[in-house]
Amino acid sequence: MTNDSFFKKHPLALAIQIPAFGFLMLGASVAHATINLVGGETRTIAPGYHKDSWFIKEKSHLISNGATLLQSQLVGSRMTLNEGTKAQDIQASAGSKVTLNGTTVEARNASAFAIHLTNSDADITNSSVTSKNGVGISAGRNFLTSDGSTVNVFGSTITGSSMGAIATAFSQLNFFDSDVTATSESGIGIRLVGGDATAIGSRIVGGENGVRLQAESVDLNSSTLVLDNSSVEGKTGAALVVAGRASGGAIADIQVLNGSTLTGGNGNILELTGGSFANMNVDGSTLFGDVVVEEGSTAKLQLNNGSWLTGQLKNVAELSVNNASHWALVGDSEVGDLKMAGGSVHFGGPNEFYRLDVDSLSGDGTFVMHTDFGSGQTDLLAVNGIAEGNHSLLLAATGSELATAEPIRVVSTEGGDAQFALVGGTVDAGAYSYGLKQEDTDWYLDPNRRGTSNSTKAVMALFNTSPTVLYGEMTLLRTRMGELRFSQGNNEGFWMRGYGNKYEVSGNQDGGGYTQNQRGFTLGIDTPLYGGDGQWVAGVMAGHSTSDIDLNRSGGGTVDSYYVGGYATWLDDESGLYFDGVVKLNRLHNEVNVSMSDGKKAKGNYTQNAVGASVEVGRHIKLDDGYFVEPYGQLNAAITQAQSYDLDNGLHAKGDRSASVVGKAGVTVGKSIQLDSGGVLQPYLRTALAHEFNHNNKVTVNGERFNNDVFGSRIEMAGGVAMSVTQNVKLHADLEHTRGKTVDQPWGVNFGVRYDF
Repeated sequence: MTNDSFFKKHPLALAIQIPAFGFLMLGASVAHATINLVGGETRTIAPGYHKDSWFIKEKSHLISNGATLLQSQLVGSRMTLNEGTKAQDIQASAGSKVTLNGTTVEARNASAFAIHLTNSDADITNSSVTSKNGVGISAGRNFLTSDGSTVNVFGSTITGSSMGAIATAFSQLNFFDSDVTATSESGIGIRLVGGDATAIGSRIVGGENGVRLQAESVDLNSSTLVLDNSSVEGKTGAALVVAGRASGGAIADIQVLNGSTLTGGNGNILELTGGSFANMNVDGSTLFGDVVVEEGSTAKLQLNNGSWLTGQLKNVAELSVNNASHWALVGDSEVGDLKMAGGSVHFGGPNEFYRLDVDSLSGDGTFVMHTDFGSGQTDLLAVNGIAEGNHSLLLAATGSELATAEPIRVVSTEGGDAQFALVGGTVDAGAYSYGLKQEDTDWYLDPNRRGTSNSTKAVMALFNTSPTVLYGEMTLLRTRMGELRFSQGNNEGFWMRGYGNKYEVSGNQDGGGYTQNQRGFTLGIDTPLYGGDGQWVAGVMAGHSTSDIDLNRSGGGTVDSYYVGGYATWLDDESGLYFDGVVKLNRLHNEVNVSMSDGKKAKGNYTQNAVGASVEVGRHIKLDDGYFVEPYGQLNAAITQAQSYDLDNGLHAKGDRSASVVGKAGVTVGKSIQLDSGGVLQPYLRTALAHEFNHNNKVTVNGERFNNDVFGSRIEMAGGVAMSVTQNVKLHADLEHTRGKTVDQPWGVNFGVRYDF
């Protein structure tokens, strides 16, 4: 029997046909006895009971505990089939109740149904119901009444060839953790003919369609389908079909909830035909496929609570995208009324340029779009009527440059008071970021409104980190080796120093600001030089530092620095004068991770060499009671190799050879305290004025040149302590703070130990 043959008949014919199955069933049992259970009798049968057909009426009750039955008919009675029972097709009417627990029901080849209910109920648990030549379960009514049937299925498998299950008007199908399948190529998993169905944690599969919703009659044309954490699949056709008939269109209310999925073998998750109407609510679910509405039919669709729909909408009358939900286009689409309430519409992927036509737009939402800044190709939102509300455009950023100075239209409307704005205010395109402008009722990407892009700010910042990296590694003589005077420069020594620094660089009008958190260590060894006045110390050092770079909403990066160096220090104990000179070679490994205007990441890395030098002179002046004052001056210089690299978004960056020259003048005051143990404790305070002299570091981004200097002055304040623990062991610690025009150092700490041999 085909899917439609049963439903082409008038309901009166159906009512006549249903009891006819009982006579056919009884007439087919010539070779077997038919047991009549009447008069309210209750009978229990068990394994070994001979196979019989059953006719149960007059409020009687058959109970099977593992027996085998042939076909059964119930009229106003009950049947309870328990664990291990095997039965053929069952027909129940007139308020009967069928209960299956762990039962196997397999219809005869001649039967159109495995279980057929008319104004009756069934509870099916952990059972298998199969019809190889018809319908698994039918829940129907006598057309003269509004008394339908209800079926509750728990943890069971329902299988039919033409249909897994069917429900007419006033009837209800409920599936819990169950599978419903129609095996033929034209099979329908569930057919609702004015009936209702709920599936929770269940799977519905049809050879053609998963669920088909139709009208029973002109007046009984409404069906409801609730899918909760369930899946529906049409293997060759649409997952869901709302189909009109000659008598008129169908009306369907469809709820797709809590992670439910729809799969159509033809790519469609929902089809409407024959002047039908459907309202589909998607809540907390992710769907892939198209919604296709035939001319004359109407579909309304709502996406709620983080739902995703990826597919094409064809002739959909109304779409609501709410509560952080998303619709992703896979082609040009048309929607009547587009209502946004905190959701997003995504125009495909890169290099896929689509047009979305809507009759009206309202609410507030986000449109995620792409534009090829080289060719001018773009996604387009076309509102062919009134546009209202406040909406955001999230245009995909790129490292490529805007090739033309012509504005690019991204939104067109026919009127209304809608406002559109770019997320973050701009969109990155190569070296610059661009704004949005309105002309009449359309909105354009404006090449004349531009600022520095996040990618440019990031590469400028990373090129600018090398001086602060090098200076954080070097610092003053006192903070590098503690109080060397404790040894009077007469002993060979080994020292090590751990340090940490935080720098905040504001950059200039082109950007390039960043925050740097540095940590590292230095090892050194030195020996006195006994020529001349015998107060010279020479040594070598090596170390490593890692700097984490926060690019101030433009991304982040890291700089790993490896260095070796040499130094010479002269101390005159009598006058207190001293000189310290350092030369250091660095190998810098730089990585950058850029956050573009659309939130996507771009990465790049490069390696470069650098050299740094420091010259410091000062005088240690002893005062009464162990106090001392130590004026000093220092000149630091750093030169970093020119380097170029590419980000994976297509942006090309080149940094010229950069230099930094910082002069510093300051004074340290402190006191030497003799300890009872024989050691010396020397606390101190320090202040200094520093000035960056260089203001001409150039960076080129996609051929555009930017200045990357941090020219300006800053004030340093610090405190620390040096301690001679024993004749051979010296300790020191230092805490520093700097405020300046372009460079702040909220904190810098270092601590170290020196051992004299």
